Amino acid sequence: MDRPTDQRVALVTGASLGIGAATAVEFGRRGLSVAVHFNSSERDANRVAGLVRAAGARADTFRADLSRASECRQIVADVVEHFGRIDVLVNNAGSLIGRRRLEEIDETFWAQVMDLNLASVLWVTQGAVADMRRRGSGSVVNLGSIAGHNGGGPGAVLYATAKAAVTALTKGLAKELIGDGIRVNAVNPGVILTPFHERFSSEERMRDMVSQIPQGRAGQAQEVATVIAFLASDAASHVVGESIEVNGGMLMD
Repeated sequence: MDRPTDQRVALVTGASLGIGAATAVEFGRRGLSVAVHFNSSERDANRVAGLVRAAGARADTFRADLSRASECRQIVADVVEHFGRIDVLVNNAGSLIGRRRLEEIDETFWAQVMDLNLASVLWVTQGAVADMRRRGSGSVVNLGSIAGHNGGGPGAVLYATAKAAVTALTKGLAKELIGDGIRVNAVNPGVILTPFHERFSSEERMRDMVSQIPQGRAGQAQEVATVIAFLASDAASHVVGESIEVNGGMLMD
């Protein structure tokens, strides 16, 4: 049986673990070449690239600290130089960084959270869009969060603020770029079983969050990845500026 082929190239940020990793592999299964971004998890990124190749697609890893604007721009240049183009961008990189209450927040922490979760989306998109415009087509999928709707859990106010801003950024960019043939959309995951929650949520906190999900369970990274792949595909050719909630009914918007 022939494997699927697709001439497009996808850059997935934060692709070494969790939703980003599942998305990279899903693209590989669909035949896209995949640029697997990582910052510190090189071994995991290499594993993901190997899974993409095992699916019959091209893949390579690219390191960048996306909290730095200069490195956001550089990774785009590196991917274009290596693969020749970027057709799909998934802005998945992000982190809570730490749980801090209002009185514990300072300028440094504010900058860390906003640079990684919000500014990186802007800077990487800016670079990738310059390449997409040359072909008059492209798709950008941003990762928001249910936290952008409900303010997040204890100590996550800045993360929630950044994710809410990602939704606004998605809509603004969608209006600006659709005339160039570039679609911009977002996916807002709910409680998904990934290393994110292993790091930042206690077992008690997880049980409490899952108890609020009408479906009765947390989501899987693959369930988010398939929605991202749909938005990046021609099947979503008339979907522009949309934010799709993937949360088992925890929030219906």
